[in-house]
Amino acid sequence: MREVEYKSHGVPLEDYQLTRRDHQWQKELEGICDLASRRVDEHMAEVRANPEMAERQREHLEEVCRLMLSFKTPEFMIIRWRVRLYCGHIAETSRHSENAKPSRKIRCPECGKNPSTIVAFEPLGLAGEPPTPSKAELPAPARRTRADLERRVAALEKENQLLRTERGRG
Repeated sequence: MREVEYKSHGVPLEDYQLTRRDHQWQKELEGICDLASRRVDEHMAEVRANPEMAERQREHLEEVCRLMLSFKTPEFMIIRWRVRLYCGHIAETSRHSENAKPSRKIRCPECGKNPSTIVAFEPLGLAGEPPTPSKAELPAPARRTRADLERRVAALEKENQLLRTERGRG
């Protein structure tokens, strides 16, 4: 896992005045969500009109669901965030720990505004502690034979002799 310096923006628990940028982001997100919703509705109407396409869609969705459910991100790889939302509510959210910031928007758990832009955020810490390796999990040291050790000693003695010779000349 790579090292990440987590960012903060504003202080979610303090008073916050929405900026022109916050209003613009919220407007953009609402437009994106509206467009995406219309496109999904159009696609679903097309799927419903074609039974063959509907069956393929169902199979693909089942496969994607199976795949997604087969992976569980460990809690020590999840970072928790405290966020202030565009609607003014404070919430907690989480994201994979390789991300330096929370996502740009979430659905507000209090008022249901969706999307609600995140206007201030601060990291709270990992959702869980990384596991500590037990002695049983540590790799056993490689076993060397007497012949391996004797070869290594001979090579080191030769190298030592060369270094003494070079130092004597210098």
